[in-house]
Amino acid sequence: MSIREEVISQAKQAKKAARKLAGIPTDVKNRALLKIAARLEDSMDEIIAVNNKDMEAGEKAGLSRALLDRLKLNEKRIKDMADGLRELVNLDDPVGEVIRMWKRPNGLQIGQMRVPLGVVGIIYEARPNVTVDAAGLCLKAGNAVILRGGSEAINSNKILTRVTAETAVEAGLPEGAVQLIQTTDREAVRVLFELNEYLDVLIPRGGAGLIKTVVNGSKVPVIETGVGNCHVYVDSAADLDMALDIVFNAKTSRPAVCNAAESLLVHRDIAEEFLPRLYKLFEEKGVELRGCDQSLRIIPAIKKAEEEDWSREYLDYIMAVKVVESFEEAVDHINNYGTKHSEAIVTNDYSKSQRFLQEIDAAAVYVNASTRFTDGNQFGLGAEIGISTQKLHARGPMGLKELTTTKYIVLGQGQIRE
Repeated sequence: MSIREEVISQAKQAKKAARKLAGIPTDVKNRALLKIAARLEDSMDEIIAVNNKDMEAGEKAGLSRALLDRLKLNEKRIKDMADGLRELVNLDDPVGEVIRMWKRPNGLQIGQMRVPLGVVGIIYEARPNVTVDAAGLCLKAGNAVILRGGSEAINSNKILTRVTAETAVEAGLPEGAVQLIQTTDREAVRVLFELNEYLDVLIPRGGAGLIKTVVNGSKVPVIETGVGNCHVYVDSAADLDMALDIVFNAKTSRPAVCNAAESLLVHRDIAEEFLPRLYKLFEEKGVELRGCDQSLRIIPAIKKAEEEDWSREYLDYIMAVKVVESFEEAVDHINNYGTKHSEAIVTNDYSKSQRFLQEIDAAAVYVNASTRFTDGNQFGLGAEIGISTQKLHARGPMGLKELTTTKYIVLGQGQIRE
């Protein structure tokens, strides 16, 4: 078969599976998730061996250390994937939940019930853990899923999908509920864009280029996720020790993820004291700072920031830094250059903290905490399908409920309309 024929065949199979999945009881779905988790752990050596092939190819291709970190699978990360599936089992199944019900004067009872989206397509880059997280979430929410991972992780994605799909069928879920596009040819993505007859939604997870391509090219409805030019603003009323901890964590704990901080704003009143201390910490960690003129005056050793640095998602050990004259300038800068993902203020001024919460336009807004918490698991939602930065249907970490929609249910006793 051609690439087009193969992808359409997979989509048809997913559509068929989705119809069956919608009515499968919670206990069957939970049993499947537990079996997949156990199989992942049992297959750990094989998965790591296959992932090593992707790692070797990535190193030869010159991937950055941050991207290689995203690509790498080890015993802990595989166990974390398995544990993430087990956590999903403990979460309430949203499918079938009646979220509200009311009675009309004519006796009709009208309600809204949660139902699966149907077939979810996910296009993502070099993060093989997404393969398992996405499959688990979609299955629990009653959706079939078609996965299209990045070429850097093709071998890892294939084995993870095989383990997941085969085990799901053995546990009683329909064939075709979890599928991976087997080719890295971009023609497969272009075909997916056209399949609104079979796919109900496409979710891109990756950099700005990927997301823009999907949003602009797809006929299938898209939930926009992930680009994270996240800021930390250190206010004049900040506890500087706390600010150092927060900025250091937000930048360095995992710089290649979308909730890592890329830009730092520092109030002029504390910049002279704060920036040299931060620079010392970052220098030890190998973080490169790119600063405004005032930042350069305070720390001459850093690089000068260009205009494009204020809007860059580095996904690396690089951070843009700007000294601001006021709280208002910080808010304006964030709303101008941010990607509506995650933004943080460090301050002991209650009034400013409340204004920040109200005035910043983002999916997650923090007071005195690292942006790295924007994560379904950290929010108590279990694994997440991605961080939605748009405003329709879902915003922020997308857990089980965000992978459902609603339908109206109407209960009558013979009523007819006059």
